[in-house]
Amino acid sequence: MNRVAVILPAYNEEQTIVRVVQSFHSELPEASIWVVNNHSLDQTESLAKKEIERLGCKGGVLNEYRQGKGNAIRRAFLEIEADIFILADADLACPASEVHFLMTPIVKGEADMVVGDRHTGGDYASQNKRALHSFGNRLVRTLINRLFKAKLVDPMCGYRAFSRLFVKNYPILVEGFEIETDMTLHALDKRFRIREVPISFQDRPEGSVSKLNTFRDGARVLRTIWNIFRYYRPLVFFGGAAIVFAVLGLLTSIPVWEDWFRDKYIHHIPLTILSSGLEIVALLLGAVGLILDSIAHQDRRRFERDLMN
Repeated sequence: MNRVAVILPAYNEEQTIVRVVQSFHSELPEASIWVVNNHSLDQTESLAKKEIERLGCKGGVLNEYRQGKGNAIRRAFLEIEADIFILADADLACPASEVHFLMTPIVKGEADMVVGDRHTGGDYASQNKRALHSFGNRLVRTLINRLFKAKLVDPMCGYRAFSRLFVKNYPILVEGFEIETDMTLHALDKRFRIREVPISFQDRPEGSVSKLNTFRDGARVLRTIWNIFRYYRPLVFFGGAAIVFAVLGLLTSIPVWEDWFRDKYIHHIPLTILSSGLEIVALLLGAVGLILDSIAHQDRRRFERDLMN
C-alpha cells in the first residue's frame, strides 16, 4: 500500500489551517498530514498541532524559520518519507475533495508530477481578483510552453501530487513563491512525466489574507523569466545577446566603412573602436552561450545516469 504524505506550507493561516487539516484527513484518513509552519506570527502552529492530535492522524508540524514557501517545501521534502506526496496551500483555495484526481496518475504510474489546472473550468478567472497576477501567469506559461514545446495550462498552480522519484531527485534552490514554476521547469528539463487535471478554485475566505504582493511578486515573475533563459536555454539567452551586440557593431561601423571606401582613410576613430568593441563582446557572448549550453547538456546526461542508479 502506498504511503501518502500531505504537505501544507503555512504562514499566518490561523483562519483556515484547522479546516484544511480536517478536509484532507477526511479524504485521506490513512495519510500523514504535515503542516510546515513557516515562522508564523499567529496561532497557526498551535492550532495545527491540536487538530492533528485531536484527529489522531499521522504526521505533525514541522518548523521552518527561514521565510519563504520554497524553504518550507524544502524542509518537508528533506524530512518526510512517503511514496506519494501531496502539496497544497493552507488557504482553502483548492478543495481537498479533488485530491484523488491528482493522485490517480501517480498511483497508476502514469506521471511523476500531477498539477491542478485552475483555468480550464473558468473558476480562476472568475474568482481571482488580481489582474496583474493573471497576466504574470499567462506570460510565464507562454514562455515555458514555447521554450520546452509543452502544452501546460497552469504551470504555477500550488496544488500538486508527486512521485517519490521526483521529490527525492529535485534540488530546491529557490526560496519563495517561485517554487511552483521551478518545479515545472525541473520536470520539463529532466524529462519527468507531467500531467494536469482540471480542479475547481475559490478565492480565500473572508478574514484570510493573501501573502502575495503584486509588485514584489511581479518582480519575481520577471526574475523567473530571466532565469528560465539563463539556466535552461543558455544558448538562446547568450546567443540572442550576441546577435544584438553584433548588429549594433555593424550599425556603428557604417560611417567607418563609408570613410574607407570614399577616402581610403578612417576619420571616425571613436566609432571604429566602439564597433570593434561591440563585435568582440558579441563573439564572447556567443562563446559563453555555446560553453554553457554544452555544460547544461552534460548536466542532463549526468542526471539521467544518476537516476538510473
